[in-house]
Amino acid sequence: MGIFEELQEEMQTMNESSAHSGYYYSVSHVLLILVLGVLSNIQTVSDIHQWAVTKPTREFLEKQFCIEKVMCRSQFYNIMAVIKAEEFKHCFIRWMKKVLACVVPESEISGKTVAIDGKCVNSTSTLTEDGSILNIVSAHVAELKLTIGSHECMSKQGERAALRELIKMLELFGSVVVADALHCNKPTIEAIISAGADYLLVAKENTPALKRGIQDCLNAGPTVSATTKELNGGRIETRTAYTTTELSKLKDRKNWPNLTTVGAIHRQFENIKNGTESDEWHFYISSTVLSPEDLLHRARMEWSVESMHWLLDVHFQEDKTAFYDMNIQILLNTVRKIALNLARIYKDANCKPSTALNGILKANLFDFDAFADFIDFFRATGKLD
Repeated sequence: MGIFEELQEEMQTMNESSAHSGYYYSVSHVLLILVLGVLSNIQTVSDIHQWAVTKPTREFLEKQFCIEKVMCRSQFYNIMAVIKAEEFKHCFIRWMKKVLACVVPESEISGKTVAIDGKCVNSTSTLTEDGSILNIVSAHVAELKLTIGSHECMSKQGERAALRELIKMLELFGSVVVADALHCNKPTIEAIISAGADYLLVAKENTPALKRGIQDCLNAGPTVSATTKELNGGRIETRTAYTTTELSKLKDRKNWPNLTTVGAIHRQFENIKNGTESDEWHFYISSTVLSPEDLLHRARMEWSVESMHWLLDVHFQEDKTAFYDMNIQILLNTVRKIALNLARIYKDANCKPSTALNGILKANLFDFDAFADFIDFFRATGKLD
């Protein structure tokens, strides 16, 4: 069974879990139309439905998916409202486990970097009495640029618990989990270790004793270093990493289970136009032995999840998509991540590295033959090379 059939199979389970008694149309068909609409570069639910009822799209849906009739707009919204976003989130996680088995069948995510971070959906502030905003924590396999799961909460501080709950849902054995300073705490470390993974966490001012201890360890030595230099946005960035496994200078080491390596990265910036210079330091703890080169790589991978968040905001306008129902906001977030994952897999297998993801999606919108080829690629059985 191909990746897309696996996705359809997971979506069909929603017919049983969502209370849609009295509706003629299938919940899984609504989900499929949403996914296909987002895969066609369409941002809003209203526009997706308008696209779905056009004659070319109806012919495409009937030929490719045996959807003979598309429901009216009000029925479409009614069925969306009864779909349980919580259940669909688990469908997404189960589906991504199957996808990973195709993409990296030899080892799944062992040895890879899983970046976990939260994102606010600012358009949800009007959906709560106290103005609190929906936060969605996502886990992203950085080397593959694929999101493998997410879990929501209603505050920035709630991200800590949400991250730990998300870890319980995923299979992370053998991976290295990277996260920002908000998650540099003992309960999160214990959750990562319980999942059979290693951690790489940022230490900032919220853990001042730890930050000083890292500096003491690095100053005492022995340390090793590595440097990279690159041009980014009109400035030259030099990144120098230092690591050590000699931790005798670190007090309260018991607060950091399995701690093996501490390190730092010194980032220096030179503006090409005016010659001004600036710099900053970042400090890290890890449960695995890291060379300076490893630290530079893993720490850089943390930004992959931020790139995914950027696509949600800039490409899909998530922060500007106002909706009357929090459940639907969570549902749409999952649908967008499905589309990004499929576009990423297709791009890596069929396109040049410079190809933009939105270019692939726009091709689906304007050319149904191209869209059919896109879907057929994911219907192929066997491993993805």
